[in-house]
Amino acid sequence: MGVEEQRAGEFYVERDVMNELCLDKLARRRTHSTRPLLKERVKDALRCSVPKLKRSVLSFIPILSWLPRYSVRQDALGDLISGISVGIMHLPMGLAYALLASVPPVYGLYTSFYPVLMYCIFGTSRHISIGTFAVTSIMIGTTTERLAPNSNFMTLNGTNGTQVLDVVARDALRVQIAASTTFLSGIFLFLLGMIRFGFVVTFLSDPLVRGYMTGAGIQVVLSQLPSLFGIRVGRFSGPLSQVYLLMDICRHLPETNIAAVVVTLVALAVLIAVKELNIYFEKKMPVPVPIELITIIVATVISYYCKLHSLYNVAVIGQIPKGLKPPSSPDVSLWGSIVGDAFAVGIVGYAVNISLGKIFGQKHGYTVDSNQEMVAVGLCNIVGGFFQCHVVAASPPRTLLQDSTGGKTQVVGMISSVLVLIFILQLGTLFEELPKAVLACIVLVNLRGLFMQFKDIPELWKSNKFDLLVWLVTLVCTILLNLDLGLAASIGFSMLSVIFRTQLPRYSILGHVPGTELYLDTETYEEAKEIPGITIFRSSTTMYYTNAQLYLDALQEKSGIDIGMLLMKKKKRDTEEKRKDEIEKNKAKKEAKKNGVNGRLPNNTVHPDDKRDEEKGSPDLKLNQTAIALVDRPINGQMSSTGREGEMGRSSVNNTHTIILDLSTANFADTATVKTLKNIFLNYRKIDIDIYLTGCQVCVVEQLSSAGFFSESIPKSCLFTTIHDAVLHSLRLHGASDVPIIYEYALDLTCTTKM
Repeated sequence: MGVEEQRAGEFYVERDVMNELCLDKLARRRTHSTRPLLKERVKDALRCSVPKLKRSVLSFIPILSWLPRYSVRQDALGDLISGISVGIMHLPMGLAYALLASVPPVYGLYTSFYPVLMYCIFGTSRHISIGTFAVTSIMIGTTTERLAPNSNFMTLNGTNGTQVLDVVARDALRVQIAASTTFLSGIFLFLLGMIRFGFVVTFLSDPLVRGYMTGAGIQVVLSQLPSLFGIRVGRFSGPLSQVYLLMDICRHLPETNIAAVVVTLVALAVLIAVKELNIYFEKKMPVPVPIELITIIVATVISYYCKLHSLYNVAVIGQIPKGLKPPSSPDVSLWGSIVGDAFAVGIVGYAVNISLGKIFGQKHGYTVDSNQEMVAVGLCNIVGGFFQCHVVAASPPRTLLQDSTGGKTQVVGMISSVLVLIFILQLGTLFEELPKAVLACIVLVNLRGLFMQFKDIPELWKSNKFDLLVWLVTLVCTILLNLDLGLAASIGFSMLSVIFRTQLPRYSILGHVPGTELYLDTETYEEAKEIPGITIFRSSTTMYYTNAQLYLDALQEKSGIDIGMLLMKKKKRDTEEKRKDEIEKNKAKKEAKKNGVNGRLPNNTVHPDDKRDEEKGSPDLKLNQTAIALVDRPINGQMSSTGREGEMGRSSVNNTHTIILDLSTANFADTATVKTLKNIFLNYRKIDIDIYLTGCQVCVVEQLSSAGFFSESIPKSCLFTTIHDAVLHSLRLHGASDVPIIYEYALDLTCTTKM
């Protein structure tokens, strides 16, 4: 054995043909695992030391690691500008998204304050902006409206007998529901993060998340239409609630408030125009124009002096209490009704967080810890639950603003929180006359990024139609089944799509590329030619219990050998011959008895039983070679029947004597796999076809061994390191005397790697 260096770009390898036993001996397979025992790992995990304690504290409270090393000269100015810009954006978003959550606007400001400070302490991303987010807000709004509908708070007016809505009692209960949902969601995320369960977000594929957020964006639009038209509609929950809402909106359109429509059109025109200018002049302006803040200021002034509420009945946000509320414990009695909603909204918020965090982490060259992010978001929601906040998530518009204005650390969040605090303590009451239609316009304009995701449809159509199907199904389920059931149905469908893909792998017959050791798909590569007598079969996915039978069927179809029919005919032929032997034997006995001769027929003919003994040299080989009779396989690999010969078509090429199964794509072997492979070995050997396995990973070999796959009838020597090893072994075994036992080839590489 050896590696002999040639000129640059070419290497020559000479080694023995190697099966699994030879490989174990050559590479000196370990007889024991190098991984520490479970007992040692537990001891190490429980062992406490000062450095380990320090690492644990710094990983749990990341601010302790980055704040002492904060560079005032390099980061302070960028963080200050970014913090002011993000804080200004928090104000209108907090007010607007509180309406999505069906709570008074001031609670949106609380959500933009307390959780932001918590994330500064426990978060690992330097660039995402935590706070109110449209999707999580509408999910909370769905829960609050389901448990506290308007119909539960209608009281009779003693004067005229009409029904009056008790807004104060309704809002108080909805705030309590939102806070309890937020608190329970935080507990879920915190506990999952502590047990290192951050990988749960991997079950939410990118097409699923984007389709879900687009569907949630459509729900947000539908929920804001009543404010845009100045009408009052009913509240609906459960499946098809958005359909009922749209029908109710259409029913009340004749009641449209013209003044509210005018406010809507003007606000939309201003917001869209200035935002487009911000995008167009993005590189020329140090910070974008804070058009949302300017709009709410101007709209409040116009509404106050024109008396839009009293004269034209335009809905305004109403009283905004000054100051902060004391913390209060969440209502535990509500948990049974909100547990599913809390888990769903928590996972969605975390998925948005980790997605944005990893994007900006890769952009700026640092790592975002998925488990610590889950802990951080959980703590944000736990603390927010005590202060009547609703579930938080990273907002893409604010995060992009924070990055584009020079923000480099979470000091940005501290500065923005100071601005929000000033607004809550001193300036909130000035905006009581702000029309709700303006806030609805701000919500719609900031959904631009979500609706740009409709561009995914043509892109996914070109790249991956399965992902497109997941995207569309998620969108439809989210709209029709509502956000909680829609998410569950979408995850279920996404899982089923993965399973379904394993049901449709690509099965290939491999051929040898002359002058190399490569074996490629004969349907894809013209130079890949099949070796006479050898069939090399490969599946593009792992064989397991859901596709094991499909694997077996494809092997028969591609190889052109119907093993079931051959075994049945062999059994039938054996039975027929046995019956004929019995008839001949009985006939011979009768003749012998009649002639009075024992053991000899007339003319010294040998007894049929003795004659059969003389022919027992290789009866199975003769019979099976006659019965196999391969059929021609067209280019697509399908079997073709070309007449009958012994009720089976005969091949125009050499009879198959070896089938090589390439298992290089397998990453595990379950009981169905083991059973299928055993049946392949045993059944094909009955018709004198050798079976070899190649390319098995170590974990697959170990699982096969543990399952008792290897035995005297299936030795471990049937496993080969590469396809070429198995081919050389087969050719030499079946009479190709010119095939050397040494594995030799020389490759002319395009690179300059030397071996």
